[in-house]
Amino acid sequence: MKASVLFSGGKDSSLSAILLEPFFEIELVTCTFGVLQVGEVASQAAEKLGFPHRILELDRQVLEDAYGLLIKDGFPRSSINHIHYAAVEQLASEKGVSAVVDGVRRDDRVPVLTIGQSRSIEDRLGIKYICPLKGYGRSAVDYLVNKYLIIDEGQSSEMIKADYETELREITRQRQDENIMRKLFPSHVQSHVIGRKK
Repeated sequence: MKASVLFSGGKDSSLSAILLEPFFEIELVTCTFGVLQVGEVASQAAEKLGFPHRILELDRQVLEDAYGLLIKDGFPRSSINHIHYAAVEQLASEKGVSAVVDGVRRDDRVPVLTIGQSRSIEDRLGIKYICPLKGYGRSAVDYLVNKYLIIDEGQSSEMIKADYETELREITRQRQDENIMRKLFPSHVQSHVIGRKK
């Protein structure tokens, strides 16, 4: 069975693909709105991991709605979760997709689906929704990452990555000044996969 892994090029989605590799035919799928060339960034990481990769174009209105949530809330949590739900649903709706893999960890708050959302997608669309890292905390994930991946880490505003925040941050940067940007997007560490350990 093929498993379609939502892929940002970061450590969590990469590790999820590696953990499921013995059991599924893996494909990596990067969702984009076409604001930036995030698909190319993810393609390079996918090549290093040795998995096939494709890009899924999302409806630009989803990004606009997420931007509205960001401005209303003053924080990106609900806007990124909004994009994530739309991405999972669109991928799950594609012909030939039978399993959608999400790299969310046990302690993640963003991006996550609620139990109700994931069950709804499974029931309505007849797919399997799999979260291989859901039982893993940060220290366990870090242990596995150190064992299997070569990564680059840095502040979210400076990292090359292909996650939802990247394009949301870009359209916000085009519309808001730097002071507002710092308030809306708290600084945090992100990762980008640059290789797979033998």
